[in-house]
Amino acid sequence: MASNWKLCGVCELRNISKQSVIWCSDCDEGLCDDCREHHGLSKGTRNHDTVMIAEYQKLPSNVIQIAQSCKKHDQKYQIFCMKHDCPCCKRCVVEEHNKCEDLKDINDVIGGIKSSNAFQDIERTLNEVKEHIQMIRKDRAENLASLKEQKKNIGMEIQKAKTSINNHLDQLHQTLLRDLDTSEETESKKIRQLLSEVEKQEKEIAEFQAGLENIKQYASELQTFLATRDMESDLAKKEHFVQSIIKSEKLNHSQISLKIETILQNITIDVKSLGEIIVDNEPNKLIIRRQKNQQAQHMIAAPVPISIDNMTLTLRQTVKTHGTNVKGCTMLRDGRMMFTCYDQEKVIAINNDGTKDFEMKVGSYFDIDYIDNNIIFVTSGSRRRSQYITLLDIEKRKVVRRFNVGEFNEGAVLINDETLIYCASENGLKIIDLNNETIGSIRSGPLGLSGFSYVTSFDNYIIYTNPDNNTVTCIDFKGTPLWEFKEESVLKGPQGISVDNDGNVYVVGAKSNNAVVISHHGKRHRQILSSIEGLTHPHALRYDQSTNSLLVANTQGRAFLFEVK
Repeated sequence: MASNWKLCGVCELRNISKQSVIWCSDCDEGLCDDCREHHGLSKGTRNHDTVMIAEYQKLPSNVIQIAQSCKKHDQKYQIFCMKHDCPCCKRCVVEEHNKCEDLKDINDVIGGIKSSNAFQDIERTLNEVKEHIQMIRKDRAENLASLKEQKKNIGMEIQKAKTSINNHLDQLHQTLLRDLDTSEETESKKIRQLLSEVEKQEKEIAEFQAGLENIKQYASELQTFLATRDMESDLAKKEHFVQSIIKSEKLNHSQISLKIETILQNITIDVKSLGEIIVDNEPNKLIIRRQKNQQAQHMIAAPVPISIDNMTLTLRQTVKTHGTNVKGCTMLRDGRMMFTCYDQEKVIAINNDGTKDFEMKVGSYFDIDYIDNNIIFVTSGSRRRSQYITLLDIEKRKVVRRFNVGEFNEGAVLINDETLIYCASENGLKIIDLNNETIGSIRSGPLGLSGFSYVTSFDNYIIYTNPDNNTVTCIDFKGTPLWEFKEESVLKGPQGISVDNDGNVYVVGAKSNNAVVISHHGKRHRQILSSIEGLTHPHALRYDQSTNSLLVANTQGRAFLFEVK
């Protein structure tokens, strides 16, 4: 924590209380006018960074409170340990970091931090978040205005309808007007609540920006460096707030309309209602552009999942897999397809024209998927002699790395470039960090996966199959069940599983010889492929989100590539 910046630190040591007029970040203390002059002339301190107290006070309180010296040893930070990502004093290095190899002079680390990409990225992202919040606020205000206008127009329609009927319908007319008010107020209340949250976030962003500008101007390099990581964490929450609104249905446009009873044309005493107030939520057309993520520059608010009823599959290619007991399949960015052959213990690559490219036989292979930079991962299945997850370089045709997880591993999914979720049979779902090889459990025990379970992931959800009890289950990353699909008349022996860009789940039935798509919330389903399309004991399935293609492989002989619209 910084020293008492209100009083001169030198005078305090002499038991004199004098107001400080400048702050020295190198000395980590304030100085009065007299001490300031001596400080500026002294050979040891004349080059120190100082700032006027009035300007120093403009820094955010959390930045002022950042300790620039080691709390444990009360010595200035001089070294930065890259391994532990922390600043150290000399005693810290001797006592705790003497075996760390990547130690740097802290001045080399913090030099130019205010012009660094990380700091500039915070500035850019902060401006983006503020702009996005303003766009959302404006959009909600416009929706409020349109609701009021629609209410006015519908009220006029209702009034016009009322004049054409007799007094018997007066009571129904009043009831309908109350329904209109209730519907409009209910929808408006939702929007006002969201506006209140947005305005609060907008105010916090403005304060954040002001603090950031002051940091940029007045904070020391070390303060800026240490504050940057906290800022990134706080800013991530702001981004998460915006993204949570975008991904939810809160930006759907509420529409109210009137449905007049057709029976009013021949009105009788049996009429029970003058009409019905309808609230319609149209997909929002608000487009938010991001600079930070170049691979996802267009973020469309509240995306509407593709209707599984309107989904069409067009066969693009029938592929000879050249393998037996195919358990896994994937598509590479250049159009090639890869398959794992469990019996032959090899992976086979097929060119996009259907010809065989190459094969590798270096161990037991079950599931497969592409990582990046020509690297794929393969699991080993449930053969006791192999309990590895293997990384292969498909261009150099060699094993890059092997992870001995010490248990069976079947279906798997990569949730980012360095984290993998895999099915560990009776041990449940496991997660492994490919960097440090640490393994954790998502669910175990009661999960009771079978030996041929597969898993996929979408956003914050995990979906896995269990062919033993014919279920497809969705959970969150804490293991909390969200929904379960079980329709044995539709899907038997579910194995290979994948998701599209809207979270719709695709599953093959090894025993029902078909493929089924399940809506993202698990409430609806539809058979999209069957034995008519050539499916015979299919085990492997993969949806390519970049091309909207679905690859399905039978255990023997053939695979099929479909275009999904």
